[in-house]
Amino acid sequence: MMKITAAAIAVLSIAFAVSPALTAPFSGFTPDQLPIPQVDPPIQPEGYAFAIWGVIYLWLIISALFGLWKRADDANWHEARKPLFVSLLIGVPWIAIANASAIWATVTIILMAIGAILALIRAPKTDRWLFQAPVGIYAGWLTAASWVSIGTTSAGYGIVIGSFGWAFAGILGALIAALFVFRIRPAPEYLLTVIWALVGIIVANNTTNMSISAFAALGIAILVLAILRRQRA
Repeated sequence: MMKITAAAIAVLSIAFAVSPALTAPFSGFTPDQLPIPQVDPPIQPEGYAFAIWGVIYLWLIISALFGLWKRADDANWHEARKPLFVSLLIGVPWIAIANASAIWATVTIILMAIGAILALIRAPKTDRWLFQAPVGIYAGWLTAASWVSIGTTSAGYGIVIGSFGWAFAGILGALIAALFVFRIRPAPEYLLTVIWALVGIIVANNTTNMSISAFAALGIAILVLAILRRQRA
């Protein structure tokens, strides 16, 4: 069973990386997907930030192939592979889902994030750069992306606080979730990826939405402090 799971992770990691080429590109929800169109929502990072997916795809494939080759029968890897399997299984068709429905895109990316976070928490103590690191950046980006999707979809359906209110709520939600996960599994790669997303939000909002940029900068300072405190400890 362990070898089958290891092989499945390898296949899914490759399929996950190839999937964007097999469907229409996704660069945010289109106006017709939400009752209140969200054009450049303030919670969405600048486009360049999404380039991190190239690193995620490549590193997950390297991790999966190494795991299949050298750690196929490793019980510690196996326990972490289980939730990662679920996350990747959802991730393969995710872009197609996102192009079809904002609500289902939000639900499924949250499930992907939960799977990735559980995999990170269960990550073996050994082979840090071949499991914890790639899964950590994957989980970190999904943590941020989940809140971007929650904020954009909620604003698009006119839920209470509008796009600016949901930008603040999304940043706060991502911070709370990230700090909670980091307390359980102090993987710097995870928090650094959330910081990358917050920098993208600052660049996107710049001085146009100064209050959002300042709030994101405060979040970065908090996360950096958390990493430094953990390193000293």
